[in-house]
Amino acid sequence: MTQLPLPIAPGDAGALFGARAATVPQQARVHVNRNLRLDAIRAVGFDLDYTLAIYRQQEMDRLQTAVTVEKLVGTRGYPESLLSAPVRHDFAIRGLFVDRKLGHVLKMDRYRYVKRAYHGHTPLSREERRRVYHARPVHAGTKRFHWVDTLYALPEVSLFAAAVEHLERLGEVDYARLFDDIRECIDLAHQDGSVQDVIRRDPERFVVRDPLLAATLERLRAAGKKLFLVTNSGPAYTEAIASHLLDGALPEHPRWRSYFDAIVCAAKKPRFFTETGLEPAPAEPDLGPPDERFEPGRLYVGGCIGALERRIGAAGDEILYVGDHIYGDVLRAKKESAWRTMMVVQEMAVELEAHERARPMLDRLDELFEISEVLLDELKLHQAQLRAVEEAIEAADGTPKAALLSAKITHKKALERVKARLAALHEERDRLEDEADAAFHPCWGSLFKTGPEVSSFGDQVEQWACLYTERVSHLAHYSSTHYFRGPRDRMPHEL
Repeated sequence: MTQLPLPIAPGDAGALFGARAATVPQQARVHVNRNLRLDAIRAVGFDLDYTLAIYRQQEMDRLQTAVTVEKLVGTRGYPESLLSAPVRHDFAIRGLFVDRKLGHVLKMDRYRYVKRAYHGHTPLSREERRRVYHARPVHAGTKRFHWVDTLYALPEVSLFAAAVEHLERLGEVDYARLFDDIRECIDLAHQDGSVQDVIRRDPERFVVRDPLLAATLERLRAAGKKLFLVTNSGPAYTEAIASHLLDGALPEHPRWRSYFDAIVCAAKKPRFFTETGLEPAPAEPDLGPPDERFEPGRLYVGGCIGALERRIGAAGDEILYVGDHIYGDVLRAKKESAWRTMMVVQEMAVELEAHERARPMLDRLDELFEISEVLLDELKLHQAQLRAVEEAIEAADGTPKAALLSAKITHKKALERVKARLAALHEERDRLEDEADAAFHPCWGSLFKTGPEVSSFGDQVEQWACLYTERVSHLAHYSSTHYFRGPRDRMPHEL
């Protein structure tokens, strides 16, 4: 093997590192916000739902909606006609806000500018959005605005939009009460088994069995890393879903429990990350009292982050935690500890495919932005020249020379031409932005962007997830010593 001389020239470095990146298919890559050395990680923890277990979203939405509507009608007094109201299960995406006061559903950018809004399934015009939300800052952290950041919560939004349309035909609607009732009924449906019992009876219908998951977990174990599971699901549900995912996938692991050094159910995240002094209790006390460390293969309930770190013998930035929920998994783990974080974004494949379809439009939008900068400079130049001519005409005491009058006409015509070009450019830009957004989602556009800005959801992913990817098994494409290196951040003045 020929060794490259040092220092490595820029072209050689590009060839080396570019070739490594190209070996991982784009849709299987782990994306990096902050540098992370995998060889410095001693323990890797996982959430269960929407992390290890990838759910079939449409099936989940239909199930949760059906049982929620039944409870709204049966226990909250809503009209029976709501049972047959059509619900668009493709309506909602993550990162939306529900305005409990006005009944609108909003998508904002990272600066809380409302880029899109719907009342029911009717979009609000730009003028309506400006009148309602742009006169003063939107205080997204207040009770009025409910943020939807999990796939679990999408049915709440889709059902709310459908119920607003249906109930408004029957009379006045208390939007805050309606949304609160929907949330309470959907939570009750999970607590009383209306949802989980159906999934446990037929996990194949609801849960994707990733054929690479078991090998990915075993590869991490073989690299000497401890694995643990921390989930809010109860022991029985955890047993059913994890068994479906992992039992018999590898001959050396006939049962799913043997992959993990610690299994904590009913963890009550995000409180798990903020409470102190809570020890996990055995979920199966008939197996005997636990010792001071986790017994592999045994299920525990509750506890807190401090007890977990002590029992697995790793702490702080030696731990990588993988979850799907920005607030419950990623943000709290990052805020309350030095844990590194990886977010599973189940929508990544769809997002990447849409980005490829929209690429020509996005490139044209970049081109239009550059052209508009040139035209605006030209506009300013003609405006300055016109002012100078007008001042010269005023100084001529009513007897300007013909040349000055001709120059005034010339600059006015030039201004009109530039303004017309800018108007046409803005019209094309608005059309292309709508078409590009539609390539991602017919109502809301990209999950991570809103127009040229990063969306509220994208902003949270950037802030709190060191890494993000579509599914856990994508880690199998990287060695146990891989250095995940993020792009160099640049401020506008550096571009």
